[in-house]
Amino acid sequence: METVEIDQFDQRIIEIVRRNNLAPARSISAKVGLSESAVLRRLRRLRSSGVIVADVALIDPARLAPAITIHVLVELNQSGLRMEQAFAARLAERPEVIGAWNVTGRTDFLLMVSVPTIEAYQRFSDEVLASDENVRDFETLVTLREIVRRDPLRAGHPV
Repeated sequence: METVEIDQFDQRIIEIVRRNNLAPARSISAKVGLSESAVLRRLRRLRSSGVIVADVALIDPARLAPAITIHVLVELNQSGLRMEQAFAARLAERPEVIGAWNVTGRTDFLLMVSVPTIEAYQRFSDEVLASDENVRDFETLVTLREIVRRDPLRAGHPV
């Protein structure tokens, strides 16, 4: 994957659209000191080059039907590349999996699962985890409440 060169104007544009991807180019241009057409050109380039991957909406789960967020630590029997890729492919097919990471340490994968009920999680764990012969063990951590919402900007990175 090639890296993309971005300048201070791109960084400021990215900061703005990370917080509000519906910000009008006119508003962005006033904040960064470029013309509206220059901002639009830069946004097109940032999207076409893959720097901006998607324009998404962050949803407040409290405003929707009740859901339970569960973190699952998964340990595989065999953790070679082929086995990890096969497990990752199974996870990608499941809509309950809203995040998954291949991690180091005792655990091979960290999953974030969202389900409406504990019974729905039981079905998920039976179908995906307990039935997989390569899953040695898994630990379920039920989220009680969100303390800090995921926000990469908290880490202090400029983009």
